[in-house]
Amino acid sequence: MTDLPPQHPALPQPRIGVLLVNLGTPDAAEATAVRRYLAEFLSDPRVVELPRLAWKPILHGIILRTRPARSAEAYRQVWTEDGSPLAAITRAQATALKTAFGPDVLVDYAMRYGRPAIADRLEALKEAGCARILVAPLYPQYCAATTATANDAAFAALARMRWQPALRTLPPYYDDPAYIDALARSIEAALAALDFTPDTLVASFHGMPERTLRLGDPYHCHCRKTARLLSEALGRPLVTAFQSRFGKAKWLEPATDTTLAALPGQGVRRVAVIAPGFSADCVETLEELAIRGRETFLHAGGEAYAVLPCLNASPEGIEMLARVIGRELEGWVSPL
Repeated sequence: MTDLPPQHPALPQPRIGVLLVNLGTPDAAEATAVRRYLAEFLSDPRVVELPRLAWKPILHGIILRTRPARSAEAYRQVWTEDGSPLAAITRAQATALKTAFGPDVLVDYAMRYGRPAIADRLEALKEAGCARILVAPLYPQYCAATTATANDAAFAALARMRWQPALRTLPPYYDDPAYIDALARSIEAALAALDFTPDTLVASFHGMPERTLRLGDPYHCHCRKTARLLSEALGRPLVTAFQSRFGKAKWLEPATDTTLAALPGQGVRRVAVIAPGFSADCVETLEELAIRGRETFLHAGGEAYAVLPCLNASPEGIEMLARVIGRELEGWVSPL
């Protein structure tokens, strides 16, 4: 090999990068931080598919004036010593995977909205010598407002680079046997630890406007298939519902809150809720489901209620991520 000239910049050891990506979180459980986060999140045309001229006055004139204080209160109820649960868990997932693929693979994490930003972490991986990077959006079910926009941000970051690394993206894993098995084992362990036996299991997925289904987004079908396969793995039926409705548009149904309110009237007094579409517990699971969902169900006449943890950085969850990510690294990394 020809020696490099003295003025040539130092070249780092060639490595491969894995960047875990989740949705995002404000920096603090305060209205100012939440406003900054919501402004970025709700300005994404993948998230709100309305004409910009119509949406911008609503966003800045109404939503960002009223919603941050309410959302900050929700975040305060779940905030931890490590900050946002979503950020802390995603960081723990990256840490747990650091040695999963060998010494030449660097594992990092980023948020689509907020910090650490996707562009910043891609640049850091490149500076560390990663000529090949797998971007891994941690969304089991594909949705344009989650998976696609995470990939958009990665591609946009590469567009600003003169020397681009090779890039792969993790496909959705909604029906992957490793994912279904990990969910089933985690749920069975959590059910065994309860002090009551649920009459029904409710699988709550994040909602999306119904028009996304008509526009060709496979999200609804992916959620339904996950629920069906998980029901078969558990050997018991699941009630599937969709949470987090926002605005006046028609959303995917049935809604989780109305489902929980109706169950006691149908003779269901004890319920456990699972959230298979979330790779990590966050405000939607810890506040919306665990706190407000409980209030809804008990107020309607329910007797016992529990929200089971997401896969998070559990042994089942990390084993599953190592398998689905390792599969996408084939050809770049030799099997361990």
